[in-house]
Amino acid sequence: SDCSFTSFAAYEWTATVGSGQNLHHNVVFKNHQVPDRALSWIESTSQVTLWDYLDKECIEGKPGCDAVVIPHNSNLSGGLMFETARLSDETVPTEPVTAEEAARRARWNRLFEVMQHKGSSECDNRNPAWSEDEYCNFEKLGYDSFGGKNTGTPGGIDAKWLTLFVDEESLPQTKLPDESNFLRYALKKGLQQQAELGVNSFKYGLISSTDTHIAAPGLTMEKNHPGHGGAGKGSRGELPKGLPDELEYGPGGLAVLYAEENTRDSLFAAMQRREAYATSGTRPILRFFGGWDYPEDACTRGDMVARGYAGGVPMGGDLQAPSSQSEAPRFIVSALADSGTEQYPGTPLQRIQLIKGWYEDGELHERVLDVAGGDNNASVDINTCETSGSGHAQLCTVWQDDSFNANAQAFYYTRVLENPSCRWSQQICASAGVRCEDPTTVGEGLENCCSEDHQRVIQERAWSSPIWYTPEA
Repeated sequence: SDCSFTSFAAYEWTATVGSGQNLHHNVVFKNHQVPDRALSWIESTSQVTLWDYLDKECIEGKPGCDAVVIPHNSNLSGGLMFETARLSDETVPTEPVTAEEAARRARWNRLFEVMQHKGSSECDNRNPAWSEDEYCNFEKLGYDSFGGKNTGTPGGIDAKWLTLFVDEESLPQTKLPDESNFLRYALKKGLQQQAELGVNSFKYGLISSTDTHIAAPGLTMEKNHPGHGGAGKGSRGELPKGLPDELEYGPGGLAVLYAEENTRDSLFAAMQRREAYATSGTRPILRFFGGWDYPEDACTRGDMVARGYAGGVPMGGDLQAPSSQSEAPRFIVSALADSGTEQYPGTPLQRIQLIKGWYEDGELHERVLDVAGGDNNASVDINTCETSGSGHAQLCTVWQDDSFNANAQAFYYTRVLENPSCRWSQQICASAGVRCEDPTTVGEGLENCCSEDHQRVIQERAWSSPIWYTPEA
């Protein structure tokens, strides 16, 4: 069938406080009914101002107008993205979040951006909270705010220039992002908030984006990455000598929505109900359903998807209360590998993991489980980028939570991992014949191929939106 493209009116609300602590949000409007102006951060005092604007100039001022507001790059927020929305500078107000504030946030923040070209925001295994989750070591930046970058590149602060005007000791210091910059922190904090306030303001559906500045939102392949600003391409479109981007950046990811049809109304409804998933740039097909009585052989039946909807809720949904305290929820977890194209074939799947978080007896917990697939002999030759070993075209299972506590708040989401492949930077280094043990092969502009910070291999992935369980009051 013919491909078609549905556009949305949208803009970026670029809140930044302190020394480049990023509080950016992307505002996506439902249709052509939009406010007469886009409210800027300069005109705002906090996120609350943005909500007031949307209430007054969208919902009340333009019949048919609506929007979703998507937190963007929490990994660069200096730990502030999930603090109170009343925050107007780097100082966190002491007054606690109220149920009213939490409800307003939940109304507007239906989606969360888990990855883009400036890194991923799921978790970070350099932090003790996730030190045992090896797959949290994925597309990580070495600083927690724009101000901490200190490279002089666009989006950072030029330390050499600043020292002309200020004392060097007062410059922003590079700091690794802490736990409060990441999605899993927010999802767990939301469970506690639900228990204490009766509202969960961090009930996020998950998407990824590119945030590359070349008006090519689907250009996410590792191969032939032109650089996030397109500056890597010359006037004739050819790639220059060397790497077209900084090592730490990448092509970004993709947002996937489950909608009845490719129309604004249908796609926006999918955003609102959070039936969405995120990928790191490839195109696997991911399904995730939660219910109470899915048959163990649901994966082998031709009506798996229909049964998923009929017997429970899809990703982004809320489990209904069990009929008895002894029941345990069941989840259908399914993924199809990206089939790719003849020129650019896809990569087989390695595993599906399920991440559970819960709040029980005043304590927050999380657990990561392999539920389908697992360790295999897959590998990639970094000198040729040829892949080898076993993998899966499809993975599917019905998983039951035998440790379920009907009195504990919980969320569940899935993470699908492909077999290892070459990252965009190593694709270029290998193509140029770089062998780091032989300095004569390291051409001009390719010095970073041999940097100790160079992550040569990547495991592309997808993240489902969570499914939540809330005990009845």
